[in-house]
Amino acid sequence: MEHFPRQAERNRMVDAQIVARGVCHPGVLAALRKVPRHLFIPCDCQAQAYEDHPVRIACGQTVSQPYMVAIMTELLELAPTDRVLEIGTGSGYQTAILAQLAAEVVSIERHAPLADIARQRLMELEYSNVTILCGDGSLGYYERAPYNAILVTAGSPAIPAPLKEQLGENGRLLCPAGGRDFQRLIKVIRKANTYIESESISCIFVPLIGEEGWPAQ
Repeated sequence: MEHFPRQAERNRMVDAQIVARGVCHPGVLAALRKVPRHLFIPCDCQAQAYEDHPVRIACGQTVSQPYMVAIMTELLELAPTDRVLEIGTGSGYQTAILAQLAAEVVSIERHAPLADIARQRLMELEYSNVTILCGDGSLGYYERAPYNAILVTAGSPAIPAPLKEQLGENGRLLCPAGGRDFQRLIKVIRKANTYIESESISCIFVPLIGEEGWPAQ
Protein backbone atom coordinates (compact mmCIF):
# COMPACT_ATOMS: atom_id res chain seq x y z
CA MET A 1 0.00 0.00 0.00
CA GLU A 2 1.38 3.41 -0.88
CA HIS A 3 1.82 6.13 1.72
CA PHE A 4 -1.28 8.12 2.64
CA PRO A 5 -1.51 11.39 4.59
CA ARG A 6 -2.90 11.81 8.11
CA GLN A 7 -0.41 9.39 9.67
CA ALA A 8 -0.16 11.58 12.78
CA GLU A 9 -3.93 11.29 13.27
CA ARG A 10 -3.78 7.52 12.98
CA ASN A 11 -0.98 7.38 15.53
CA ARG A 12 -2.94 9.57 17.97
CA MET A 13 -6.03 7.41 17.45
CA VAL A 14 -4.10 4.24 18.25
CA ASP A 15 -2.27 5.67 21.25
CA ALA A 16 -5.23 7.46 22.87
CA GLN A 17 -8.15 5.22 21.94
CA ILE A 18 -6.66 1.75 21.51
CA VAL A 19 -3.47 1.27 23.51
CA ALA A 20 -4.86 3.33 26.39
CA ARG A 21 -7.80 0.89 26.64
CA GLY A 22 -5.61 -2.18 26.85
CA VAL A 23 -5.37 -3.50 23.28
CA CYS A 24 -1.77 -4.66 22.88
CA HIS A 25 -1.57 -7.11 19.96
CA PRO A 26 1.34 -5.79 17.85
CA GLY A 27 -0.19 -6.82 14.54
CA VAL A 28 -3.53 -5.20 15.33
CA LEU A 29 -1.87 -1.96 16.38
CA ALA A 30 0.31 -1.94 13.26
CA ALA A 31 -2.71 -2.51 11.01
CA LEU A 32 -4.62 0.34 12.64
CA ARG A 33 -1.65 2.67 12.16
CA LYS A 34 -1.32 1.66 8.52
CA VAL A 35 -4.85 1.50 7.07
CA PRO A 36 -6.07 4.99 6.01
CA ARG A 37 -9.41 5.01 7.83
CA HIS A 38 -10.39 8.37 6.30
CA LEU A 39 -10.53 6.78 2.84
CA PHE A 40 -13.32 4.47 4.08
CA ILE A 41 -15.44 7.39 5.34
CA PRO A 42 -17.81 9.49 3.18
CA CYS A 43 -16.18 12.70 2.00
CA ASP A 44 -18.50 14.94 4.04
CA CYS A 45 -17.61 13.04 7.25
CA GLN A 46 -13.88 12.54 6.79
CA ALA A 47 -13.09 15.06 9.50
CA GLN A 48 -14.54 12.48 11.94
CA ALA A 49 -12.50 9.57 10.59
CA TYR A 50 -10.13 9.30 13.56
CA GLU A 51 -12.54 10.31 16.31
CA ASP A 52 -13.69 7.97 19.08
CA HIS A 53 -17.11 6.99 17.73
CA PRO A 54 -18.80 5.15 14.83
CA VAL A 55 -19.37 7.09 11.59
CA ARG A 56 -22.52 6.84 9.52
CA ILE A 57 -22.23 5.69 5.91
CA ALA A 58 -24.80 4.92 3.21
CA CYS A 59 -27.72 2.49 3.52
CA GLY A 60 -28.17 3.21 7.24
CA GLN A 61 -24.91 1.48 8.16
CA THR A 62 -21.84 2.60 10.12
CA VAL A 63 -18.08 2.29 10.23
CA SER A 64 -17.45 0.94 13.72
CA GLN A 65 -15.71 2.90 16.45
CA PRO A 66 -11.91 2.40 16.15
CA TYR A 67 -11.72 0.75 19.58
CA MET A 68 -14.43 -1.75 18.64
CA VAL A 69 -12.55 -2.63 15.45
CA ALA A 70 -9.39 -3.10 17.50
CA ILE A 71 -10.81 -5.22 20.31
CA MET A 72 -12.78 -7.48 17.97
CA THR A 73 -9.76 -8.02 15.76
CA GLU A 74 -7.58 -8.80 18.77
CA LEU A 75 -10.11 -11.30 20.13
CA LEU A 76 -10.07 -13.19 16.82
CA GLU A 77 -6.44 -14.19 17.51
CA LEU A 78 -5.59 -14.22 13.81
CA ALA A 79 -2.62 -16.06 12.31
CA PRO A 80 -1.03 -15.12 8.96
CA THR A 81 -2.33 -18.35 7.38
CA ASP A 82 -5.96 -17.89 8.47
CA ARG A 83 -9.02 -17.73 6.24
CA VAL A 84 -11.53 -15.23 7.67
CA LEU A 85 -15.23 -14.74 6.97
CA GLU A 86 -16.57 -11.26 7.71
CA ILE A 87 -20.31 -10.64 7.92
CA GLY A 88 -21.11 -7.01 7.13
CA THR A 89 -18.54 -5.38 4.86
CA GLY A 90 -19.88 -1.85 5.25
CA SER A 91 -17.28 0.57 3.92
CA GLY A 92 -14.56 -2.08 3.91
CA TYR A 93 -12.47 -0.61 6.75
CA GLN A 94 -12.68 -3.61 9.07
CA THR A 95 -12.11 -5.80 6.01
CA ALA A 96 -8.84 -3.99 5.31
CA ILE A 97 -7.70 -4.46 8.91
CA LEU A 98 -8.42 -8.20 8.70
CA ALA A 99 -6.62 -8.42 5.36
CA GLN A 100 -3.46 -7.04 6.98
CA LEU A 101 -3.42 -9.95 9.43
CA ALA A 102 -4.83 -12.98 7.58
CA ALA A 103 -4.11 -14.87 4.37
CA GLU A 104 -7.64 -14.57 2.97
CA VAL A 105 -10.76 -12.58 3.81
CA VAL A 106 -14.23 -13.33 2.44
CA SER A 107 -16.68 -10.55 3.29
CA ILE A 108 -20.45 -10.52 2.76
CA GLU A 109 -22.49 -7.32 2.51
CA ARG A 110 -26.29 -7.21 2.26
CA HIS A 111 -26.41 -3.86 0.44
CA ALA A 112 -25.16 -4.08 -3.15
CA PRO A 113 -24.12 -0.38 -3.37
CA LEU A 114 -21.92 -0.74 -0.29
CA ALA A 115 -20.43 -3.99 -1.59
CA ASP A 116 -19.57 -2.32 -4.90
CA ILE A 117 -17.95 0.70 -3.24
CA ALA A 118 -15.96 -1.43 -0.78
CA ARG A 119 -14.79 -3.78 -3.54
CA GLN A 120 -13.56 -0.85 -5.64
CA ARG A 121 -11.87 0.87 -2.71
CA LEU A 122 -10.05 -2.26 -1.57
CA MET A 123 -8.95 -2.98 -5.11
CA GLU A 124 -7.56 0.56 -5.43
CA LEU A 125 -5.64 0.02 -2.19
CA GLU A 126 -4.22 -3.20 -3.66
CA TYR A 127 -5.77 -5.74 -1.29
CA SER A 128 -5.48 -8.89 -3.38
CA ASN A 129 -6.52 -11.31 -0.60
CA VAL A 130 -10.10 -10.04 -0.22
CA THR A 131 -13.33 -11.27 -1.84
CA ILE A 132 -16.46 -9.12 -1.44
CA LEU A 133 -19.83 -10.81 -1.96
CA CYS A 134 -23.40 -9.51 -1.81
CA GLY A 135 -25.94 -11.65 0.01
CA ASP A 136 -27.43 -12.79 3.32
CA GLY A 137 -24.46 -12.85 5.65
CA SER A 138 -26.42 -14.57 8.41
CA LEU A 139 -26.12 -17.76 6.32
CA GLY A 140 -22.38 -17.43 5.85
CA TYR A 141 -20.66 -18.75 2.74
CA TYR A 142 -20.27 -22.53 2.67
CA GLU A 143 -18.29 -22.50 -0.58
CA ARG A 144 -15.10 -21.32 1.19
CA ALA A 145 -15.68 -23.04 4.54
CA PRO A 146 -14.20 -24.03 6.90
CA TYR A 147 -12.95 -20.73 8.29
CA ASN A 148 -10.34 -20.18 10.96
CA ALA A 149 -12.19 -17.08 12.13
CA ILE A 150 -15.59 -15.47 11.54
CA LEU A 151 -16.38 -11.88 12.47
CA VAL A 152 -19.95 -10.56 12.55
CA THR A 153 -20.17 -6.76 12.52
CA ALA A 154 -23.94 -6.52 13.11
CA GLY A 155 -26.10 -7.37 16.11
CA SER A 156 -27.95 -10.71 16.02
CA PRO A 157 -30.66 -12.11 18.31
CA ALA A 158 -28.45 -15.22 18.72
CA ILE A 159 -25.33 -16.74 17.18
CA PRO A 160 -26.40 -17.89 13.68
CA ALA A 161 -26.13 -21.69 13.52
CA PRO A 162 -24.78 -21.74 9.93
CA LEU A 163 -21.84 -19.59 10.99
CA LYS A 164 -20.94 -21.94 13.83
CA GLU A 165 -21.12 -24.86 11.40
CA GLN A 166 -18.68 -23.14 9.05
CA LEU A 167 -15.97 -22.81 11.70
CA GLY A 168 -12.98 -25.11 11.36
CA GLU A 169 -11.42 -26.96 14.28
CA ASN A 170 -10.23 -24.42 16.88
CA GLY A 171 -11.98 -21.73 14.83
CA ARG A 172 -13.05 -18.51 16.54
CA LEU A 173 -16.31 -16.64 15.94
CA LEU A 174 -17.17 -13.19 17.29
CA CYS A 175 -20.74 -11.94 17.14
CA PRO A 176 -22.68 -9.18 18.93
CA ALA A 177 -25.80 -10.94 20.23
CA GLY A 178 -28.79 -9.82 22.24
CA GLY A 179 -31.48 -7.23 21.59
CA ARG A 180 -31.94 -5.25 18.43
CA ASP A 181 -30.56 -2.10 20.07
CA PHE A 182 -28.06 -3.50 22.61
CA GLN A 183 -25.80 -6.55 22.55
CA ARG A 184 -22.99 -8.38 24.29
CA LEU A 185 -19.98 -9.46 22.27
CA ILE A 186 -19.92 -13.28 22.25
CA LYS A 187 -16.86 -15.35 21.37
CA VAL A 188 -17.32 -18.93 20.19
CA ILE A 189 -14.50 -21.47 19.85
CA ARG A 190 -15.12 -24.75 18.04
CA LYS A 191 -13.65 -27.95 19.50
CA ALA A 192 -14.75 -30.85 17.27
CA ASN A 193 -18.56 -30.67 17.51
CA THR A 194 -18.54 -28.65 20.73
CA TYR A 195 -18.88 -24.87 20.78
CA ILE A 196 -17.44 -23.04 23.77
CA GLU A 197 -19.02 -19.60 24.29
CA SER A 198 -17.84 -16.69 26.41
CA GLU A 199 -19.11 -13.14 26.84
CA SER A 200 -17.03 -10.02 26.37
CA ILE A 201 -17.94 -6.34 26.35
CA SER A 202 -21.30 -4.65 25.82
CA CYS A 203 -21.81 -3.08 22.42
CA ILE A 204 -24.34 -1.52 20.05
CA PHE A 205 -24.33 -2.54 16.39
CA VAL A 206 -26.75 -2.11 13.53
CA PRO A 207 -29.01 -5.19 13.32
CA LEU A 208 -28.00 -8.29 11.40
CA ILE A 209 -30.79 -8.61 8.84
CA GLY A 210 -31.31 -12.04 7.30
CA GLU A 211 -32.76 -15.51 7.60
CA GLU A 212 -30.73 -16.27 10.75
CA GLY A 213 -30.83 -12.70 12.07
CA TRP A 214 -33.53 -10.04 12.42
CA PRO A 215 -36.35 -9.57 9.91
CA ALA A 216 -36.15 -6.43 7.81
CA GLN A 217 -38.39 -3.62 9.07
